[in-house]
Amino acid sequence: MERFYARLSSIAYGGDYNPEQWPKEVWAEDAELMAEASVSLATVGIFSWAKSEPRPGEYDFGWLDEHLDRLAAGGQAVCLATMTASPPAWLSRLHPEVLPVTEDGVRLSPGARQHYCPSSPVYREHAVRLVEQVAGRYGGHPALALWHIGNEYGCHISRHCYCDVSAEAFRRWLRARHGTVDALNDAWSTAFWSQRYDSFEEVLPPRTAPTFRNPAQLIDFQRFSSDELLSLYLAEKEVLDRITPSVPVTTNFVPVARTLDLFAWARHMDVVSYDSYPDPHDAGAAHLTAFSYDVMRGLRGGQPWLLMEQSPSAVNWRERNGAKPRGRMELDSWQAVAHGADSVLFFQWRQSRGGAEKWHAAMVPHGGRSSRVFRDVTALGASLASHPELLGARPRRADAALVLDWPNWWALELDARPSSGVRVLDAALAHHKPLYDASVACDVVPLDADLSPYRLLLVPNLYMVSEAQASALCSYVANGGTLLMSFFSGLVDEHDRVHLGGYPAVFRELLGLRIDEFDPLPEGETLSLSYAPDATASLWSEYVELEGAEPLATFTSGPATGSPALTSHRHGAGTAYYLATRPDPSTMRTLLDTIRSAAGVPPALPDLPQGVQARTRITADGTPRHVVLNWTPAPVMVQGRELEPYGVAVL
Repeated sequence: MERFYARLSSIAYGGDYNPEQWPKEVWAEDAELMAEASVSLATVGIFSWAKSEPRPGEYDFGWLDEHLDRLAAGGQAVCLATMTASPPAWLSRLHPEVLPVTEDGVRLSPGARQHYCPSSPVYREHAVRLVEQVAGRYGGHPALALWHIGNEYGCHISRHCYCDVSAEAFRRWLRARHGTVDALNDAWSTAFWSQRYDSFEEVLPPRTAPTFRNPAQLIDFQRFSSDELLSLYLAEKEVLDRITPSVPVTTNFVPVARTLDLFAWARHMDVVSYDSYPDPHDAGAAHLTAFSYDVMRGLRGGQPWLLMEQSPSAVNWRERNGAKPRGRMELDSWQAVAHGADSVLFFQWRQSRGGAEKWHAAMVPHGGRSSRVFRDVTALGASLASHPELLGARPRRADAALVLDWPNWWALELDARPSSGVRVLDAALAHHKPLYDASVACDVVPLDADLSPYRLLLVPNLYMVSEAQASALCSYVANGGTLLMSFFSGLVDEHDRVHLGGYPAVFRELLGLRIDEFDPLPEGETLSLSYAPDATASLWSEYVELEGAEPLATFTSGPATGSPALTSHRHGAGTAYYLATRPDPSTMRTLLDTIRSAAGVPPALPDLPQGVQARTRITADGTPRHVVLNWTPAPVMVQGRELEPYGVAVL
């Protein structure tokens, strides 16, 4: 990342710049307005394949030369895209086989974006050839600070492709993973429903079928789909690393979803990038965004990341696209910086006149420089530039962490489970929010992370876990850690086969209990708990038999009345808590406050008012900088300083 940081003097500020959408007379105004708004980084060329290669093998980069030269002269660095996110019309006309096929057998058409089969060798050949041209031409350009591969992988082709080319690629992936067809049959439990395979050639992608499809096959197809998209990224990265080894490489992830295993992707990125679009109509958006930023920070072990896209106001793709109220854009932007972002970038610089996203807000709206949005954009640029010490400042490592595992996500939310209401993201947010509300920093980590620095570990609904992964969690507690695990955890191995020996077999010794039977609740039903007079729970109950654990609360209504709902168990030098249900938010907050206090996990700053968040970054000289965010409509006092409504301070 040396080249990136060498081109900047403060948090990178700017956004997607698409001058090819505009006539030449607009470009001079762009340069003037970028200087006025303190723009320091422009992302260029995301959707420029058709312009740069108008016909197969014929390249036209003269237009791009002019723009990069002008940006360099204006002092702006460039994040240059490889242009491969949206293939040109000629590619699908000449090679219709590159178009993706749905699980119902429908071949999708061009006319939008991401219209390619990730397994298509034709698409890959043309994409790699374009990248070689772009890297060879611009690798030494003075404006270039960062490469941007593709765009929002998995956003639209979210479940990969089910064509015959993809089927063959899936079979190759299965051979590499399982080795033999006998091993595949064992892993997929194909003795059930007479699904046994005699050769890999009989295996297909999990296309539409009469009823429940093989769950292990579905999970492997999710793994394959994530890996196959990753292989596209890596094919382009190999070219960039070979031609321009000193230029860092990234791609932008979409809002946290089950599509891609981001922990597997992040190890192949020089810096993580993220697109964030909180809904101003959603009262819970600030928390969801904070959780997503904690995921981004955790993908590369606390390394600062890049906010690659956000909107200065309304987007165009929700049913109701509300404008951001005054102050919200600045608050959203500083929230990213507080959680570790080294850039605040937008989609896009100038609001499009035509096309599918013409009603998506931009830094320069249709109304130009006289608009409220551009005035706010200019003020935000100056505000970020006034804190150069934050660029590269590492987020302070949290004392608490939450485990997020994509294969578990894929497995837990398949059909034929005890309850369709158990959702990984809902569970993660329910456990994360009490810490967020208390302004307690929380890292989001994979199962194979080094857990030893953390005093508290949250493990919500870890349905799928291998014996080795379970052993690591048990060792964490035995070595003095505090762990809170929630229901429906430790039940199946990495192939979705039940761990035998009584639920949850791999965690019985850790938790000091056995689950006799699950009893998910009907939608909307709640149960009372003995934890507090008004404590309730929803979603789930189960019959817990103690094997050394201490009951801290029981169900006081419903069929499980008298059965433990919350337990505590000493394991080695640490303590493991178990939740057999989903407590209401108030009870969850009280519970987490109690557990984290006992574990020695403090907030980022003491005595913060309700609705005020703080996160800490450590500058190069070791000085802490606390970014404080006031999410309330009233002024508040923090450490003797008044924050205005929806205000921000760096302390």
